Amino acid sequence: MIEDKKIIHIKIDEVQCSGFLGQSVLEIARANDVTIPALCFHPDLPVKANCRLCLVQVKGKEGMFTSCSLKAEDKMEIVSRSAEIDRARKINLELIFAEHREECDDCNYSAKCPLLKLAVEYKINTKRFKDRKEKMGGYEFGPAIYFDSSKCIDCLNCVDMCAKQGVNFYELKKTGHHHFVTPTSDKKRDCIYCGQCITHCPVGAIEAVGEYENAKIPFEKKKEGKVIIAQIAPSVRTSIGEDFSMPYGSIVTEQLIGALKVLGADKVFDVSLGSDLTTVEEAKELVERIKEKRDLPMFTSCCPGWVRFLELYYPDFIPNLTTVRSPHIILGGLVKTYWAEKEKIDPKNIIVVSIMPCTAKKYEITRKELEIDGIAPVDYVLTVRELSYLLKKNNIDFKNVPASMPDNPLGEYSGAGVIFGASGGVMESALRTACNMMTSNNCPVIDFRKVRGEQEVKIADVIFKGKTLKVAVVNSTGNMHKIMQDLKDNPKAYDYIEVMACPGGCIGGGGQPVPVNEEIRRKRASSLYKIDEFSKTRTADQNPLVIELYKGFLSNQENIHKIFHTNYSKKEKEQIKNIDQKE
Repeated sequence: MIEDKKIIHIKIDEVQCSGFLGQSVLEIARANDVTIPALCFHPDLPVKANCRLCLVQVKGKEGMFTSCSLKAEDKMEIVSRSAEIDRARKINLELIFAEHREECDDCNYSAKCPLLKLAVEYKINTKRFKDRKEKMGGYEFGPAIYFDSSKCIDCLNCVDMCAKQGVNFYELKKTGHHHFVTPTSDKKRDCIYCGQCITHCPVGAIEAVGEYENAKIPFEKKKEGKVIIAQIAPSVRTSIGEDFSMPYGSIVTEQLIGALKVLGADKVFDVSLGSDLTTVEEAKELVERIKEKRDLPMFTSCCPGWVRFLELYYPDFIPNLTTVRSPHIILGGLVKTYWAEKEKIDPKNIIVVSIMPCTAKKYEITRKELEIDGIAPVDYVLTVRELSYLLKKNNIDFKNVPASMPDNPLGEYSGAGVIFGASGGVMESALRTACNMMTSNNCPVIDFRKVRGEQEVKIADVIFKGKTLKVAVVNSTGNMHKIMQDLKDNPKAYDYIEVMACPGGCIGGGGQPVPVNEEIRRKRASSLYKIDEFSKTRTADQNPLVIELYKGFLSNQENIHKIFHTNYSKKEKEQIKNIDQKE
């Protein structure tokens, strides 16, 4: 904890740096753009000092210290490069390479690998020590997460992040003199597929199942005469630019659509429309539940990681989940019903590819309860990283690709649909529409700023027409243990709760570009709110296309029920698939 924000001054390699009492030397270095190498350090996680690459010396003191754990003191003078430090750093790097099987072409970090960068900088012999893990295998967790033991350097970031998520699926196993990370053998704990272990792994030892090698499959279906429909999640437009050396938070909606067209998509629709439709149905359900005083608080269900967390760990609360499907599932369902009928195309000949910030979406599309007449609404999910990889492999110049707009008739969306990508966005969108419903379209406010921001838990009272709604917005599932206890103690503590499994919501999703931290998440979210601010329509229920759909195709209640709603049930632990040892 930073102690009362007292400003201190230190020198690092003769560079004058300022920071706060309570910060580590490494934190102050990074805040002042001074480079001290580190792998295991991540601002989201507790300090462990496992990699021992951030070694420094302190003038007037003997020995070397890990700068991530060394608390800065006023007027402290730090040396981060010396012959002694370089020798120790080189040895530590060589030992790390003995823990890490190099397979660089399809790694999450590929061209921006911090480990390879350091290997080049320090001119180390990556093969000095025998690779003790070269024949170790890997694990697949459901259809979403692949953990490669042969690449793991045992920094414990995945263990700590999974614990922070309240899941504790990873654990440290000791065998003789060695220790290594494995999935737990505890039958009561299971992966929720959120992918936070991926975004916090510094060496690409964890990725989505089939990531990269399977990325091209959806678009190759075009050769079979299939119609390829790509649909983009709200948050993707403010994150994918990072993979092409663009500033954090760059809004690249039109380039993204254009790139997908060049890649081979016949049509590109925007999941923000699905968000608008989710909002309308969810707001209707919320108003009904409040009126009938049943199954409150109502939980959002847009996040499949959160839904799985609830089904695994708190099944008694399943009735509290809204029955409304997630936005990309709803839009995929519309594509294979409304749009297919309109275009006179057999739904079986349509391939829907969702571009998502999320690894849990790979699991979501396998759920049988989401099928419509035996057909899955969405066929493939590509993470942002996978799409970036695919674009680069096909030599598509993302920065200069011809811009394009979402295709009609499923291309119109509101600003409320876009903010789904940030924590609090689902809540705010629903509140805007619920307020309209409860005030006959005379809602006095558009912006519900109390539910915005990256705080892990946001609690607010919202007043509609004399009725006070107690709402909570939670990001990171680990924070739900306390909320659930609150509800057990007082079932009337809340009326409506938004939960996102990942820090910051979808902008911090497990499928997003790496690295990621609070500052990056904040910039991504800020850009989403900027889009909303300047949108012509800012409430879901006032989206002209939404109004048109409800007057026409969705006037049939059967269509609404089968495309928009579903049910959930208690889940058991999935079988972990062991991958054979490397040859």
